[in-house]
Amino acid sequence: MENTKHKIFKPLMILVALVILFATSAQAARIKDIAKIEGVRNNQLVGYGLVVGLNGSGDSQSTEFTIQSLANMLERLGVAVEPGQIKVDNVAAVMVTAELPPFAKAGTGIDALVSSIGDADSLVGGTLLMTPLKGPDGQVYAVAQGPVVVGAIAFGGKAATVQKNHPTAGRVPDGALVEREVQFDFGVGNQLTYRIQQADFTTISRISRVVNERFGGDIARSVDGSSLQVSIPEFYHDHKIDFIAALEELEVRPDTVARIVINEKTGTIVMGEDVRIATVAVSHGNLNLVISESARVSQPNPLAEGDTVVVPETEIEVTEEIGNLVVVDRGVSIGEIARGLNAIGATPRDLIAIFQAIKASGALHAELVIL
Repeated sequence: MENTKHKIFKPLMILVALVILFATSAQAARIKDIAKIEGVRNNQLVGYGLVVGLNGSGDSQSTEFTIQSLANMLERLGVAVEPGQIKVDNVAAVMVTAELPPFAKAGTGIDALVSSIGDADSLVGGTLLMTPLKGPDGQVYAVAQGPVVVGAIAFGGKAATVQKNHPTAGRVPDGALVEREVQFDFGVGNQLTYRIQQADFTTISRISRVVNERFGGDIARSVDGSSLQVSIPEFYHDHKIDFIAALEELEVRPDTVARIVINEKTGTIVMGEDVRIATVAVSHGNLNLVISESARVSQPNPLAEGDTVVVPETEIEVTEEIGNLVVVDRGVSIGEIARGLNAIGATPRDLIAIFQAIKASGALHAELVIL
């Protein structure tokens, strides 16, 4: 009896925690957390470079592009060397990536990610040489250089190896210096365009209403389900940044689509607060079939004729748990759903099957997403 209570109590606590989580997420959020000004964005940068100073864990001699890159670099530095005479045990060819944040000024340091593209075993202890980072337009926007922080170890011999985390990828903190600035034009004249992260007509309408109530007039207008056009009031024409700061501090309660997300691989279930179920009856019961085989030796009596034989015996046991029929009323909330399904001792795996069956019956008023 205690084990049964424990099995019911554990999933109940998980679902109660989810109810609290979604109740918290239903509160108002700042506009700056759910919407961004059109045109103000990060830009991706990429470059090819070399990491040196490795302790024999670099690329092998079969990695020809590493040898060629090292030979070209030495030639530019005034050192003439034949590619065939170069050994690259302490060198690794890498791809370097970074994100250029908006309004980054020349000289600003940004993080650079370093990833091996050869057959190096580890980048631990290496130093990234000067690597130009280019944008999609082919222009150099930053230059990265510095020691690589890997946060992993990899040691081994001929018989065994030890590895923790991923040793062939690392980071150069603030190792990329911005060389070219990106100009952002956030707004034509006195017009701003905001785009919300998750398109929703209700959310964009609420944002428009909150902005108009705060600044007066009809300065905010919904363009579509994901964008909002805002006219800067005359008072803020010379203080555009102050207006944006005041606008983005306003709080709005985002609206979400009723959705249940199920991951069958891990048994994870996430339900939104707006999930509703029509009147439906749910029965839960598991049928267990246990088949066991054993061998019995049949031996003749003393002085009797006959042979000793092995006679197999098969035992079949069928047990079925008591199936409780629970009626879920129309339009119940996520908390009531949790209590109702846990009343019949449903595990996460059982809940997946139950939700799929309810959806097939047409009683689930929510989108069912199966990962």
